Amino acid sequence: MRIPIAPGVSLVLIVVTAILVSLASAGPHPPDCISVAVNEQARRVDVSIDGQPFTSYIWPTTLKKPVLYPLRTAKGTVVTRGFPLEQRPGERVDHPHHAGLWFNYENVNGIDFWNNSDAIKPENAPKMGAILHRSVVSAKSGSDQGELDVESDWVTFDKKVLLKEHTHFVFRGGPGFRSVDRITTLRALDEKVDFKDEKDGVLGLRVVRALEIPSDKPEVYTDASGRATTVAKLDNTGVNGTYLTSEGKKGDAAWGTRGRWCNLSGLVGGEPVTITILDHPANPGHPVRWHVRAYGLFAANPFGSATFAVKGEEKPPEHETELEPGQSLRYRYRVIVHPGDAKTANIASLWEKYSGGKSD
Repeated sequence: MRIPIAPGVSLVLIVVTAILVSLASAGPHPPDCISVAVNEQARRVDVSIDGQPFTSYIWPTTLKKPVLYPLRTAKGTVVTRGFPLEQRPGERVDHPHHAGLWFNYENVNGIDFWNNSDAIKPENAPKMGAILHRSVVSAKSGSDQGELDVESDWVTFDKKVLLKEHTHFVFRGGPGFRSVDRITTLRALDEKVDFKDEKDGVLGLRVVRALEIPSDKPEVYTDASGRATTVAKLDNTGVNGTYLTSEGKKGDAAWGTRGRWCNLSGLVGGEPVTITILDHPANPGHPVRWHVRAYGLFAANPFGSATFAVKGEEKPPEHETELEPGQSLRYRYRVIVHPGDAKTANIASLWEKYSGGKSD
């Protein structure tokens, strides 16, 4: 079909007009509701949802691994402890290696990546490893989700790289929830890597004081190397958290047990808050064991077994995970921050949807 051109009318003008009309007819483009903004100089990637901050991927020089910090509800309430990055009145100042949401392990070829911090005594430093952020591979904002790909090295005290890590984050949110998918691939290099049976690992979260379980006495926790950490008794005003697993284990009884998911619920500043970690069925060691403590440590450990022996119960068999040179392990978890309690959150349905659908 020929388009008649009036005398004196520029062909270029007609083409430009046609393009503009075509763009207008396509309708408005949806805004990027989930924003993922990289700031390499500040050593952070900020994630916001509908214009409100949700979390940040950070790798400050004061920490021995990159973390997500802080995590917030859809209303903006912070659910992660401030220490050691921020001091907040009434919060505990134990375990300086517990910061935000992280991923590491206590015993990798005999090297401790979990307990490392600037508080370690100089004589213990050679036993410790660090996870060093190397690069932001990609960052994508979007109308339905934001994505972030990063690479890190698991490095010993003498600078030997034991593992290469690639992690893919997916951030989602809406009026009533926030969520993070963490899909992490660990690859051994030129030597075999083994993960011994220990309790401190792997996906860890340290929560605000209000979400701890009320405690009426100080506690002393001793790790596999005999290091003791005392957790003091504090004022329990406003402290009301409780754990619940997919198998019905509640409170302190959830520690060391297996479950497809685990939930922590309570009131934070009057807001009903539920934090749920979902363990993907494709993960090695699924269903995972839950390393959850009354003082606010919320962790999923696929490498621990016998270390989680509970008094009065049969001791689980010893477990060890090995990676031959060049082999990889992949772990997928979803962390959801939503309103209400375990019942109103309908966690069983959330897990069914997560486990049956595509998660990456």
